[in-house]
Parts: sequence; structure tokens; C-alpha cells
Amino acid sequence: MSIILTAFEWHQLLQPQFYIDNGGLWLMLFIVFAETGLFIGFFLPGDSLLFVAGIFSNTLAAYLFDSGSDVINLLMIITLVSVAGIIGNTAGYWFGNKVGHRMYSWKDNLLFKKHYLEQAHEFYEKHGGSAIIFARFIPIVRTFAPIVAGIVEMDKKKFSYFNIAGCIAWATTMLAGGHYLYKFFIEKYDFDLTKHLEVIILGIVLVTTAPVIIKLVFGKRKTTSK
Repeated sequence: MSIILTAFEWHQLLQPQFYIDNGGLWLMLFIVFAETGLFIGFFLPGDSLLFVAGIFSNTLAAYLFDSGSDVINLLMIITLVSVAGIIGNTAGYWFGNKVGHRMYSWKDNLLFKKHYLEQAHEFYEKHGGSAIIFARFIPIVRTFAPIVAGIVEMDKKKFSYFNIAGCIAWATTMLAGGHYLYKFFIEKYDFDLTKHLEVIILGIVLVTTAPVIIKLVFGKRKTTSK
């Protein structure tokens, strides 16, 4: 334990591999829950964590039950991640419904940024209920979208439908993407993605955050022009 603490560096908290190596399946599932259900979890890795988890799906499945089948192990992880995400979003909805309105009067601090909430609200207003599905694939918005849904008192049945659909789509896309891309590059080109995770994760972060960055840049320009 002392060796792990000595070697620990804060930037590792942004690396999905850190959570898988040090916490395995259960910590990964908690991260999924926290990133989608707790507003303080917006900084945690989401898409990149699932992509890497897809690569190590057999290892993660062994924490619960190793079926001996790549497909069954992957489906097991997809199911668990979907459930964690559904529960996380439900917790976010409940929080938004109960105390979310007060968040607009909160001051910015290390664990809360008001403009993230406003950005998620704007995203919800633009896309309606389907925003719950779309938000799954957009960092930060993913964290605050269910809270906004609770604040505007979105119909619970409607929210549950979009929540379940979004979680399954997100978990399947990211986990299966990591799992099968890894196998494809190993089998076709003998290229091990696990040795280039930093570059891959950077690429995922750039692609998934691009909509947010574009919105912020063009949003500021429009505000300035007015």
C-alpha cells in the first residue's frame, strides 16, 4: 500500500487506466455512477474509461464471473455499466427535482461551475427529452443533463425511457468499440492498443469534447458581436 501511495500523482485521476488497475470492476462502476449522477463527478473520465474497460473486459469480468467467452464477458460488463449509468442518472434527476433550483444561486468553486449547469440547461431546451440520450456522449453535459431534467420536472416515465435507452447505447458503443478495435488491430496488424492508451484517450477526449469547445467559442463570439 505504501508503494502505491508513494507513486501516486494527482494527474492519474484523469487517466482511466488508473481506476481499472487500482479498483477494477467495482471502482469503474462507481465512477460511471458518479460521473452521471453526482454533479461533483464531472471531471471524472467517462467515454475513455469505458473504451479502455472494453479492452480489458475479460479482466474486469473475472472480478465477478469469468464465463470463458469474450462475448459473454463483454455483455456482462455492458449490462453492469448500463445499470450503473441508469441508477446514476436517476440519482441526478432526483437531486435536480429536490434541490436543483438552488444550484443557480450557488457560487463557483472547485467542485461546481454554474456555467456547466446553464450549458446543460440550454442543451436540454434545444433537444428536449432526446437530450438525455445525446448527453450521454458529451462530457460535462452528461453529468448535468439529468439534474436539469429533474429541475424542469420532466415526466418520470419519459425520463426513464430516454435514460435506459441512452445508457444502453452509450455503454454498448464505448465498450464494444474498445473491445473489438483492440482485437482488430491485434489480429490484423499485430498492433497492441494497450501500449498507446495515452494517445487513444487523448483522441477520444478531443472528439467528445469538440461540441462543447465549439459551443463555448462560438457562443462567446455571438455574445461579443451583440
